[in-house]
Amino acid sequence: MANQPSTYPILCASFNQDNSYFAVGTKLGFKIFQADTGRLCYEKDIGAFSIVEMRYSSSLLAIVGAGEQPALSPRRLCLFNTTTGSPLQELNFLTSVLAVRLNKQRLLVLLEDKTFIYDIDSLSILSTIDTVPNPKGLCAFSHRPDACFLALPASTAKGSVLVYNVMDLQSHCEIEAHRSPLAAMVLSSDGTYLATASEQGTIVRVHTVSEGTKYLSFRRGTYPSTIFSLSFGSSLELPDVLAATSSSGSLHVFMLDSAINQRSKTSGSFIGSIIPGSISDVLDPAHHHVLHKAVPEGVRSYAVIRKATKVVDNSTSQVLSFRAVISIISYNGYFQECILSINHKNEAAWSLDCEYSLLTAIPDTNPAS
Repeated sequence: MANQPSTYPILCASFNQDNSYFAVGTKLGFKIFQADTGRLCYEKDIGAFSIVEMRYSSSLLAIVGAGEQPALSPRRLCLFNTTTGSPLQELNFLTSVLAVRLNKQRLLVLLEDKTFIYDIDSLSILSTIDTVPNPKGLCAFSHRPDACFLALPASTAKGSVLVYNVMDLQSHCEIEAHRSPLAAMVLSSDGTYLATASEQGTIVRVHTVSEGTKYLSFRRGTYPSTIFSLSFGSSLELPDVLAATSSSGSLHVFMLDSAINQRSKTSGSFIGSIIPGSISDVLDPAHHHVLHKAVPEGVRSYAVIRKATKVVDNSTSQVLSFRAVISIISYNGYFQECILSINHKNEAAWSLDCEYSLLTAIPDTNPAS
């Protein structure tokens, strides 16, 4: 989520690995907020930043300047300690750093045509991946050590994806996701699913990482749109929910579990038996819920499903109710939290739980209160 146009007051936005905190970079510096309360926990006004990534809820940040000041070069990655307010270590590169991902064992640094994998403790380089030109720094990362994958574009002409095992340091598979080049992708945190969208933006696809195959397809809309973000539900609670934001300003939620049920029924039908490929085509819109005008049209946005719960009838396995808490950061400087509720008739209701400006927030000087 780096390198955004200078017309936006927010230059980058990211949530930590469990979505409990989020960070934004601005032209003045960077800020860290607690997601549940909206409390501004930390801010540093030292210049423009294009990348700010957290390591869980620790004091360690990975930050990259936007290049508007000589001291904040986009070719320099700084590991920063928020407790001391000072740098811990700096890594310099020949070209601009376009994306950074990290967990408790690994630090991943993406340049336009190379990706470096570091041991995060020693900062020794474990592997270097030569990639196709990736000027947007597009990638997806599943942070759990037992399913730690990195997904990268494998082609500039079509939407193919290279999935790399970051712990074993070897290629896992290559997935042919779309006919057009990729615009967005995300891995579920347990490494089970990979969701992708192409530059056309009409279809969102879900793939199984273990088999490297297309699993489900959802139609976002009829007309082309730029997909800004994709997010799975927390895999520890409910992985089978997918959210997307786009340049149309709408928020989309796709229900994987009900789509899988439809796929199972179709595969056993007469049509499914004579046209096996039909079950992986675009699924029923009943699995797709939309909040129109969630953010202004054309404004870049970033959404994550922070919480998801469902109530199931144990005797019939029928879902009686579903509720998702979805946080949206829009790059014009606002945070919103939306609630999606779905009843047993698949009737959806949206509500706005909170909204506030990220630019005018005042730091909490007494965190214990």
